[in-house]
Amino acid sequence: MDSYADIMQHPRHMLQHHQPMRNSSRAAQFSAFAALTGFDEELSETARLTSPRAAMSEDELAALDTAFQQMLSLAAEQPAVTLTCFQPDARKAGGAYVTCTGRFRHYDSAEKMLYLTNGLRIPVQNICGITLASPAEYE
Repeated sequence: MDSYADIMQHPRHMLQHHQPMRNSSRAAQFSAFAALTGFDEELSETARLTSPRAAMSEDELAALDTAFQQMLSLAAEQPAVTLTCFQPDARKAGGAYVTCTGRFRHYDSAEKMLYLTNGLRIPVQNICGITLASPAEYE
């Protein structure tokens, strides 16, 4: 049963020109390491879900245009608005729908950018819905 019985009594072999490795160094050579650096980040990025941008119907586009024109006509009063926007994902296809709330400040037609008083800048092509507060709420 004991196949090492014949060598158990022999002295341990020691190298003449090298010192034995310290126990702390010996433990370090068996410690875990990341063989695939960045693999965990790639897995979490792949697992992160995004939504595709939904196409808007003609009726939805007409309602969006009407709300946009109404917001522009009330620009002097800085109406309170709630905007539904599609925010494209920077790293993969798709994105997420977000809701922004604030007071309308300015529309830059050259940049096609909508500015709110709280500092938000929203590209017009990303806007999917506009809800204006009633005049009583912003007066």
